[in-house]
Amino acid sequence: MRIVIVTGMSGAGKITALRMLEDAGYYCVDNLPVPLIDKFTELVSMPGSEITKAALGLDARAGQPIGELPRILPGVKNENGLEVLFMEASDETLQKRYKTSRRRHPLSPDGEVAEGIKRERELLSEIKKGADYIIDTSGLLTRDLKKEIDRIFVDNREYNSLMIRLVSFGFKYGIPADCDLVFDVRFLPNPFYVDNLKVKTGLDSDVRDYVCQTGEAEQFLDKLTDMLNFLIPGYINEGKNQLVVGIGCTGGRHRSVTIAGKLYDRLKDSGNYGLSLKHRDIGNG
Repeated sequence: MRIVIVTGMSGAGKITALRMLEDAGYYCVDNLPVPLIDKFTELVSMPGSEITKAALGLDARAGQPIGELPRILPGVKNENGLEVLFMEASDETLQKRYKTSRRRHPLSPDGEVAEGIKRERELLSEIKKGADYIIDTSGLLTRDLKKEIDRIFVDNREYNSLMIRLVSFGFKYGIPADCDLVFDVRFLPNPFYVDNLKVKTGLDSDVRDYVCQTGEAEQFLDKLTDMLNFLIPGYINEGKNQLVVGIGCTGGRHRSVTIAGKLYDRLKDSGNYGLSLKHRDIGNG
């Protein structure tokens, strides 16, 4: 029997994660009252139960005493092997999502989203510390979130709650504000000055071939991959949940897209962490 509590920051993707778990065969219950968790786990774990996988969605909606969860969880986890998935996102990301959806934050009935986020972080801090898995959805596409849900709860692969985001960008449009590491690939051959390549991007094979023609690109990738493989275990041990790696060229359409894509291919099956790829400026030109 596998029982997962899905909780976390409002707007971080809890409902989406629950739907993905439901599609994966989990029996899902959203907003179950905290005091009933123990009773629910007892019922679904009874001999003869047809439920083998269940997920419970818990959040800070009005009337939900989620503050009681840290007190209840240890006993339930020890007795039933229950797991906790905590959905996280940056304050900036959450505020943008609330602004787009025009919804009120559940802990801010007066409409001050920032204050609601602050109160919720304080309320959920102990729950996050005790979570088995943390997925940071800041900048994460739905398909990337599904990969992480499947990795943990379908494929049963080891997961260390580190999400690595690779972002290609153009220096002329500014370095992404949330980058932890930034690498400049403007030393590589530039397809922009080749007429039949200028209008294409690093997603096209002939552009990638041009960028990698001298062998310097592969040499750079070898060194960068080695460095990241050295750094990543340290970040995991320190409890870091997100690492944003920026790969930049002048316009963000050719060289950075090529290198970021190749780096993604090298890392995607090499570790027990989440991985996503975004080409921020590929549409500019």
